[in-house]
Amino acid sequence: MLAQVNRITLGSDYKSVVRRGVRVVGPHIVTYLRRSTTAPGPDAPARFGFIVAKNVGNAVRRNRVRRRLKAASFALLDSVPPGTDIVFRALPAAYAAEWFELTSEVQHGVTNAVTKGHRPR
Repeated sequence: MLAQVNRITLGSDYKSVVRRGVRVVGPHIVTYLRRSTTAPGPDAPARFGFIVAKNVGNAVRRNRVRRRLKAASFALLDSVPPGTDIVFRALPAAYAAEWFELTSEVQHGVTNAVTKGHRPR
């Protein structure tokens, strides 16, 4: 389970990550990554947010997808650079995805977004 310090809770933070972050699209989820602006510094924790809209299904399906995304992101907590905000937006196909598919897609999305986001410009 993700600790409170590792969760994005403000709507403005979600909005800034989705609008200004690096985007990686997969078959089941869209990953957005942005360096944190609210808590800058090397000691700032990595934070995760989850968007699971009604197009994924009813409340039971949405909560299942959200729990699975949280568990997959908890496993990546050590590999994400400090001070990074990551938002996962579930697509309708996320509910039917197997656990292995979803976790590998989360890992692939984060890896690609970190690579894109930290490229020298």
